[in-house]
Amino acid sequence: MAIVLHRAEKAELGAFAPKPTSTTEGQQEALRTVWTAPEGVEAGVWEATPGRFTATREGYHEVCQILSGRASVTATGGEPVEIGPGDTLVTPAGWTGVWEVHETLRKTYVTIDLPVIPPQTPTQAPSQTRTPPQAPSQTRTPPQAPTPPVAP
Repeated sequence: MAIVLHRAEKAELGAFAPKPTSTTEGQQEALRTVWTAPEGVEAGVWEATPGRFTATREGYHEVCQILSGRASVTATGGEPVEIGPGDTLVTPAGWTGVWEVHETLRKTYVTIDLPVIPPQTPTQAPSQTRTPPQAPSQTRTPPQAPTPPVAP
């Protein structure tokens, strides 16, 4: 089944709350999660009021489409990039930077978690020897006779 959120630019969002990473007093954000998958994918709509906040994409990628508003996005050590309606922005895992929202900004987003791969210790390193493939089993299970239907 497909999931459709009609008119994302006008859709109702959750309650506005203070933006935790904001460096501007009073900056607010709201969102509406549209879909999540157990593999660590989420899609939704997000909105923020004017102000400045820091962002870090630690352990996930984000792809967003700007629906309304304007902002400058500056990667750490980089130059500001202006974004507005119709723009697509990708912030890959590891991206850090600052958002300066000039006009209340609304975007659709998809976040994709990176797989968690536990670090290997030297004793857990893969073996360099290979186990030869096993021959298929020569035993077979005989076919079962069909079960006769039960009379009502």
